[in-house]
Amino acid sequence: MANSRLEKIGTIITRTQGLLKSGAMKFDERPLWYDVVTAFPPHEEPRYDRPAPRVPVRQIFYQEDTVRAKFHKSGKATFAVNLLDHNNRTPTQQFIELYQSLSTQGALDEEQVFATAIDLHEDKMRQQRLDRRPADGAPQEQTKQTPVPEESGKTVKLQDIFKD
Repeated sequence: MANSRLEKIGTIITRTQGLLKSGAMKFDERPLWYDVVTAFPPHEEPRYDRPAPRVPVRQIFYQEDTVRAKFHKSGKATFAVNLLDHNNRTPTQQFIELYQSLSTQGALDEEQVFATAIDLHEDKMRQQRLDRRPADGAPQEQTKQTPVPEESGKTVKLQDIFKD
């Protein structure tokens, strides 16, 4: 039985059919994929020695891919990105939007558009950092107090226990 597990003996479909016919596998214990494969058999038999098809791989490049690569290669893209934040655009996306808006104006060549977009992006990032800081420059103390619901069933408060 162990020899039938080799890929060279048969396909996974013929091996499963053999197990079902011989009673080694109960029909109720058949794999989930078995019904799908028997209902919709593959066009070509899935064998180990079948040559891979020679299908040309299409190169998919978008217009902004070259700009993105050039931006990251310039070394100006040194920032952390939260990949779970879908509400805010990443700095790279902001740079590409700046670059595209400058390039549509058509007044500058590609190198000047790139340099201008980098300068504008740096100014925008610097402004965002300044907006996040408090006005006096000192770090704010954030004291968040979570409201305790009155109807939680607890009648003792921690402040009352340690009050002297």
